Amino acid sequence: MRVVFRTNPGKVRTINEDTCLINEAGLYAVADGMGGHLAGEVASRIAVETLDDMLSGKQPDPSLFRGAVRLANSRIRYDSDARIEHTGMGTTLTCLWVDEYSVLIAQVGDSRAYLLRGGDFFRCTHDHSLVEELVSKGVITAEQARTHPERNVITRALGTSDNVLVDLFEWDRKKGDVWLVCSDGLTDMLDDSRIKQFLLAEDADDAADMLLTSALVSGGTDNISFIILVDGDGEKL
Repeated sequence: MRVVFRTNPGKVRTINEDTCLINEAGLYAVADGMGGHLAGEVASRIAVETLDDMLSGKQPDPSLFRGAVRLANSRIRYDSDARIEHTGMGTTLTCLWVDEYSVLIAQVGDSRAYLLRGGDFFRCTHDHSLVEELVSKGVITAEQARTHPERNVITRALGTSDNVLVDLFEWDRKKGDVWLVCSDGLTDMLDDSRIKQFLLAEDADDAADMLLTSALVSGGTDNISFIILVDGDGEKL
């Protein structure tokens, strides 16, 4: 598995509230600290550090995965309550947990996981956001959602309530798969067709450079973070 990543504060924000996790245990995560809230970067760091602490050295297991994400939620809540300067902080979290045969995905919020398999491009997660709900109900189109004034309103995050629902998805690994885990700083600037175009046309490092450059040129209105994973022959990580 070849792995490349990029993280950038963007052109508007002075602080990068995104945190990425890449480790030898096969954990690949992007956490996006909630913009406009105090200490979003603290919340995102707590989230990925909790997964690293709880899951490294273990085999992927849905119950264990969900439990680790819930523990991250509890730790963020505790820190938020204990420190007035951290009150109201929260974060999204999307994490891939990979072994020899499969990819297990945990998600809370609107950071996304994508899979490019052959010529097909799949969004493997569902945004926990107001506009996603409106699209699913047929109130607005996916294209309208991209410019909707409330497009950044998320309906689920770590640290915002005592309990959190965690979405889990599972995929088999296949040789040649290209995975992308990203914050909305990328997907707000580039639509799925452009992301697919870069992943199809470029080497992973070149694709990463092109994705970041294009997101910045398109506005760079938020922190931009993403991880690209290119599967070889299903070898153990």
